[in-house]
Amino acid sequence: MSDLAGVLALALDWHRGGSGVVVATVVETWGSAPRPTGSQLVIREDGHMEGSVSGGCVEGAVIVEALDALGDGKARLLEFGVSDDEAFAVGLACGGRIKVLVEPVGDAMPVDVLADLVTQRAARKPVGYVADLGGDARHVVSADAYPDRFRMDRSGVEDDGRTFVAIHNPPLRMIVVGGVHIAQTLLPMARACGYVPILVDPRPAFASVERFPDVQIMDDWPDDALARAGLDSRTAVVTLTHDPKLDDPAIIAALQSDAFYLGCLGSKRTHAKRVERLIAAGISADNIARIHAPVGLNIGGRSPAEIAISTMAQVVQTLRS
Repeated sequence: MSDLAGVLALALDWHRGGSGVVVATVVETWGSAPRPTGSQLVIREDGHMEGSVSGGCVEGAVIVEALDALGDGKARLLEFGVSDDEAFAVGLACGGRIKVLVEPVGDAMPVDVLADLVTQRAARKPVGYVADLGGDARHVVSADAYPDRFRMDRSGVEDDGRTFVAIHNPPLRMIVVGGVHIAQTLLPMARACGYVPILVDPRPAFASVERFPDVQIMDDWPDDALARAGLDSRTAVVTLTHDPKLDDPAIIAALQSDAFYLGCLGSKRTHAKRVERLIAAGISADNIARIHAPVGLNIGGRSPAEIAISTMAQVVQTLRS
């Protein structure tokens, strides 16, 4: 239950079940803080907790404050740092400092706001939670409100020193079409970078569990598989089969979606022929220009692993730029 969507959904379930619940969120960090801004911990009135705000360093102190907050319904802004005796006592003596916002659900954190946040997260919609650290205002915003924060997945306090924005982006996904050698390196690399790895290939000899352990495998025809996956702005698509019968339907599906990245394996000559087919299929030149081909940054890579590295680097560059 360590992901943000999971702990918030759990907090809502506990509250609806009649339990007092508190949500604790890291709003600022300095130095070697053990957990990033936006990390969350939910605490039930009986002391049960899920999630983390410090990897165990200050959880005990946060729980005590959370249970006190259930008594008066008021939010608390806690700060722990190397100079605090309490921080030494709980283990935060590594030079870091963290600031934690503690909010009782139903009081400081309105139930309708929490429910809206959980619902939008479940629908894979980018959504932000905005809290006035100096007041009672709480509301949910879309990605348009803080585009840079959403693009960089960066929760934090605005320049006014009191507006905290928690970014709740859907998990990143990488969908690779074609269970070839490059994919065997690229998909684990994507997982290491925080992406959910998905392989699409209707050919059993290529898309086997033995070749791709711990990867979701979709053995449908690519356009059907991508339609079922539901491409969105947090999804990267990479086609690797060299077979137009497999690659082209996936490319067209990706170009008709909000996928933030589409990369296609093949030489410049191969891509020129691909462009001809796409134009014949009615795809506009502007849309075709979204394709990264030949796939990956030009680092001179030749081996499957080197091509995978260049592809992953280009995906990251596209997402963050």
